[in-house]
Amino acid sequence: MDDTEYGAFVDFDKMETGGTQQQNPKVLNCTDFQELKQMSRQGYWAKSHSLRAKVYQKLIKDIPCRTVTPDASVYRDIVGKIVGKRNASTLPLPEFVDDRQVPTFCLNAEGIGAVRKITLCISNQFPDISFCPILPSLVALLLHYSQDEAECFENVSRILACNDPNRRLVDQTFLAFESSCMTFGDLAGKYCQGPHKLMVAVSEDVLEVYSDWQRWLFGELPFTYIIRVFDVFLVEGYKVLFRVALALLKFFHKVRGGQPMESSNVKRDIQDFVRDIGKAVSPEKLLEKAFAIRLFSRKEIQLLQMANEKALKQKGITVKQNRQNVHLAVHAENFKSDIVCVKEMRDIWSWIPERFALCQPLLLYTNQEHGNSLSRFYLHCEGHEPTLLLIKTTNQEVCGAFLSTDWNARKKSGNKLSFFGTGECFVFRLQPEVERYEWVIIKHPELGRVSSAAVDKETISSLETADGTDPSDRLSPFLATRHFNLPSKTASMFMAGSTDCIIIGGGDGQALYLDSDLNYGRTSHCNTFNNQPLCSETFQIATIEVWGFKDHLNNDDRPSTLP
Repeated sequence: MDDTEYGAFVDFDKMETGGTQQQNPKVLNCTDFQELKQMSRQGYWAKSHSLRAKVYQKLIKDIPCRTVTPDASVYRDIVGKIVGKRNASTLPLPEFVDDRQVPTFCLNAEGIGAVRKITLCISNQFPDISFCPILPSLVALLLHYSQDEAECFENVSRILACNDPNRRLVDQTFLAFESSCMTFGDLAGKYCQGPHKLMVAVSEDVLEVYSDWQRWLFGELPFTYIIRVFDVFLVEGYKVLFRVALALLKFFHKVRGGQPMESSNVKRDIQDFVRDIGKAVSPEKLLEKAFAIRLFSRKEIQLLQMANEKALKQKGITVKQNRQNVHLAVHAENFKSDIVCVKEMRDIWSWIPERFALCQPLLLYTNQEHGNSLSRFYLHCEGHEPTLLLIKTTNQEVCGAFLSTDWNARKKSGNKLSFFGTGECFVFRLQPEVERYEWVIIKHPELGRVSSAAVDKETISSLETADGTDPSDRLSPFLATRHFNLPSKTASMFMAGSTDCIIIGGGDGQALYLDSDLNYGRTSHCNTFNNQPLCSETFQIATIEVWGFKDHLNNDDRPSTLP
């Protein structure tokens, strides 16, 4: 193998795997995506440095890019003017990399200096980049597999200039980065419930912990691991990063979950674990765990990311700024409920989708003030989306539901009882013990296959409402049942209401049934949430509250009826 062609910046003594085993380079001629995907996951080119370099050149060359994308010749033209006679190792990095330490991976001294030079030149050619902490890591990774600095510059530029709307590769603004962190939080809450519960218990702000998820991958993960992840990333795209970060969270919980942790050290504990992951799991096991997580499709993740970006724009969070501690959304001094305390409400806040966790709770209805009447309930709740229902029984049991959709949607069927809502609905109990039950499809995706048309131009246009607004301003289409081929309607009976009753969850029972006077209720197992009864199977209501989300779209700034 000729390492001199692709090894000018590499200290091979630091490489944990050798570069001497050459493999059949049939991958260079492979055009079948499924075959390429399998080869990348199986580490087909992992043991040959030069083969991996050639594969990277091929994969990056195939990325669809903007018409004017800086290439190697541009780098040669500008590097002298930008760097001048300064020492490459002391060059200042652009502000948008967030002062993160430049990872050296397995680079030699010349390579470490080259990372700074290339990063500065990219900053010069991409003035629209405002926040991209992983850029130096990206440069350092690709420098291992580049013939010279100019080639590395061109490859990184192509990744940054990707113009395929369905192929998100690198976050380049604070808005995109922040929405990715929120999306990771959403996915962690759904698919890593054990680790997420631990994070909630020991962290003052779970989102602050999750905001490091890209750093786990591109800052802490050893080179042997991140390069295997990068193999798959170049083939499959951004969703791979979510999967691997979730797998890291699962392994951290498995290894460290039983040990005492302090809230101030959780971020550091995870960083230390990821840095030393070789003691716990191999790269192969990490990837195996990552792809065993049965996530929904890239298209569903794309919808969720879009909704999170819209929520951030609405809150004015579009440029770099300190994140408001999510727990402050539930202020101890001004939060008052007759059902839950501040800590319990904060626990509930950790369950809801991240875009709503940005908002403060707003009391819409309570029977203590507005009376026990379903008509009064609807009057105060209509025009708000989503809502949080809390119930305390006369036996001091506490349960409730997060409801994704405006109660106005019941009017589509007149007074006929019919179900509506999305898979973001969930039911829960707080007393006597805490338990949350989400849509059955989340834990058992085999029950509902994702439709191949989950999000395309036709789908997006069909989501437009009569008044021209995008319904994802109100709720995300993420987990909307129209994206799934469900074998039974009982798997999607989220919420229903008429003048006679309210029902939440259906199919062989109802998670919650409340009568027209909001005095009595029933609870049982149902197919939609696969839940246990939330309290005594028949109960009398002592207190009922409905909470909205302050600063989210409500009846002050959008039509109160759905199309």
